[in-house]
Amino acid sequence: MGKNKKMQEAKTAKKDEFYTQLKDIENELRHYRHHFKDKVVYCNCDDPKVSNFFKYFALNFQQLGLKKLISSCYRNMDEDLFSEGSSEKAIWLEYRGELDGNMPDDSQVKVHEFEGDGDFRSKESIKLLQEADIVVTNPPFSLFREYLSQLMTYDKKFIIMGNNNSIPVKGVFQLLKENKIWLGYATNKSMEFQVPDTYPLSGKSTRQDENGCKYVKVSAISWFTNLDINKRHEEQVLYKKYTPSEYPTYDNYNAIEVSKVKDIPLDYEGVMGVPITFMDKYNPDQFDILGVSKTWATDFEVSKVKVYKNARQHYQDGRTIAGGKINDGAVLAYENIPDKGIYYTADETAGYLKQTYPRIFIKKKG
Repeated sequence: MGKNKKMQEAKTAKKDEFYTQLKDIENELRHYRHHFKDKVVYCNCDDPKVSNFFKYFALNFQQLGLKKLISSCYRNMDEDLFSEGSSEKAIWLEYRGELDGNMPDDSQVKVHEFEGDGDFRSKESIKLLQEADIVVTNPPFSLFREYLSQLMTYDKKFIIMGNNNSIPVKGVFQLLKENKIWLGYATNKSMEFQVPDTYPLSGKSTRQDENGCKYVKVSAISWFTNLDINKRHEEQVLYKKYTPSEYPTYDNYNAIEVSKVKDIPLDYEGVMGVPITFMDKYNPDQFDILGVSKTWATDFEVSKVKVYKNARQHYQDGRTIAGGKINDGAVLAYENIPDKGIYYTADETAGYLKQTYPRIFIKKKG
């Protein structure tokens, strides 16, 4: 690997160091307590010296009835390439609840050093992963799809954090559609994470407390899991009735537009396009998921019926640029130029076009 690539990966890893607050962990994991009895829990992106995931499980070890807790962390081996990085080695430890509700220190728990960097993809980390029954952590956001793929490859149960924007992404959406994974309780939330002292702060979404600790607020955070929870069996109450004027049909999909999840019509039996926030309310006994409005999604029950040629993107100030990205979404057609926002035109298409945000295509069961 070249020096420049190493440097870029190191910088990315540094920006992915978000330390989840204990209150956010407690609020989510209280719904899963019955899953942990006699289980080995692995937190494989967590320095036990600073991780609140490790703290949560160490303090609640006996109450949860855990069998063993393993925690490990990544250490960049090339930090000196770009900053005053630590020279510490990557470490892992295992804890068996010897202290009964108290936090262990270095003298009470044996700390092991990795030969490598402790990356979750390394052979050493995978060996520990194979011991685990349940993985619980906040993985690197930039590697979420790869991280999730590894968990599925090794058939692990998990509760992990990710960004809601991952929902329509290839490799993630298929798992949601096939009911192999689903969303947890806290979804699409703005959460505040502590970051390393070297993290640059800028903007309204950052702050530094009286002790000098730095925090960054990140939007659209959700928990993802494949452990069964009561929430996914709750039926959404539908109250609105379908009218063609309120629920227009897409120009490029055989489905109607439902712009708000709460407005899913109770009496419509066809295919509907809904926002990705639908996954927070998704009950597999109430709805079927049929597809998603992305260019890559060609092999589902619902896919495009039209591709726009020579599309142009128009701004309200008169500017025009190439508009090929209109084919990466669901589209509504209008007779007149829309009053607000970007719109499109295309060859062999009459009228004016507006692209929606990503849509999930669903249909009511039965």
